[in-house]
Amino acid sequence: MFFSEFEYKLDENGRTPVPPKFRAILKEGVILTPGVEKCIIAYPVSEWKKLATSLDNGSVSPSKLRRLKRAIFATAFAVGIDGQGRLAVPASLRRYAGIDNEVIIAGVNNYLELWNKEQWEAEKTISQEQAGQIIESLESR
Repeated sequence: MFFSEFEYKLDENGRTPVPPKFRAILKEGVILTPGVEKCIIAYPVSEWKKLATSLDNGSVSPSKLRRLKRAIFATAFAVGIDGQGRLAVPASLRRYAGIDNEVIIAGVNNYLELWNKEQWEAEKTISQEQAGQIIESLESR
């Protein structure tokens, strides 16, 4: 399980440290893919396989499923963690997410998200406000 947030800097080769407590979980490798909200999602290989299986078992029309698979799989990169505990983040994903120097790594249960620091601060505020509203609606039942 992934949780908490961590602030790092990218090095000149586009690498970022992985939080030490997550390195063992990610030793098989990591699949990096664009997230919906201008972040990068980092899936452990086991979670990526579950995602792939769930898509094949979904009830989406064949044409929509082909488009969805293209959007997800064609933009994904398999990367490993180097001997110093770093991930090399491909330039196309860094551009997509606007990550050029500082990166926030946020644990989101079964995957990690990599964010531009300023975008993360804005997203975190919105997410916390919405989470509070959802919790309040659940409590009023």
